[in-house]
Amino acid sequence: MVRIGVSLSERSGPDALVKLTGDLKRAADDGFSSAWLSNIFGLDALTSLAVAGSQVPGIEVGTAVVPTYPRHPAVLAQQARTTAAATGPGRLTLGIGLSHQIVIEEMYGYSFKRPLRHMDEYLSVLLPLLDNQPVAFTGETVKGQIGLTTPSEGRVPVLLAALGPKMLQLAAERTDGTILWMTGPTTVKEHIAPTITAAAEAAGRAAPRIVCVLPVGVTDDVEAAHARAGKAFAVYGTLPSYRAMMDREGAAGPADLAIIGDEDTVGAKLEELAKAGVTDFVAGEFLPRDEGVRTRTFLKTLTA
Repeated sequence: MVRIGVSLSERSGPDALVKLTGDLKRAADDGFSSAWLSNIFGLDALTSLAVAGSQVPGIEVGTAVVPTYPRHPAVLAQQARTTAAATGPGRLTLGIGLSHQIVIEEMYGYSFKRPLRHMDEYLSVLLPLLDNQPVAFTGETVKGQIGLTTPSEGRVPVLLAALGPKMLQLAAERTDGTILWMTGPTTVKEHIAPTITAAAEAAGRAAPRIVCVLPVGVTDDVEAAHARAGKAFAVYGTLPSYRAMMDREGAAGPADLAIIGDEDTVGAKLEELAKAGVTDFVAGEFLPRDEGVRTRTFLKTLTA
């Protein structure tokens, strides 16, 4: 069965962490297997999950995702292990990704050249340190000669945001799987799942997790919800990596990937994702008021 999780919404204001902790508690009380927080321009995801997760037991907490370029892998390993110490053994999953050229080069001022090599070398430093091993690595894009004394709560699993064939192969060979955004069921079935699964088998590794995050809304007003999704997620249609997945899916834009409809329609779409190879579905709830309550009520029925 597909595990059902939820995305934690961005929170702001002086009580942002209090609100986030409340959101996580609600997700845990509602029976969801996991809750995921993006790391964009607001709250730092790992710090926030350390705070909230230390107060809400049980539920898996994950990042979806932390960009690699602005953080040395030893710094990220240190932060992840600290978060794992705060939340307890076996609860944290570290989702990482490249982000996008417009973010890394134009906002942070780093070079986005050779992204595949960067990620491969990044993992060569990150993974040993997460496993409480010292590292001595000199690559072309990343170097690290360091050990950590951060408390270790056991292994921290890593998921790699991977969409292209080579990045999916890297995810299969070196991490626990992939975490997807703006990727529909046809693309998962015909591209993501077969590529990453075959690569894992060839490498003699366990079947990978395929965590799929998509907007979801249970409603009878499909047209209005579609328009709302189009406005809320428009930026993702301009980013090349997501645009390539939309083209594979035959989607005109992000709104076409949102899972919208009544309970039967949404349930059928989630079943389609499960059959395509998704191991975890993470709901990005985006509808307001009564429709938001209806969406959560339906999602709760899937956790039993």
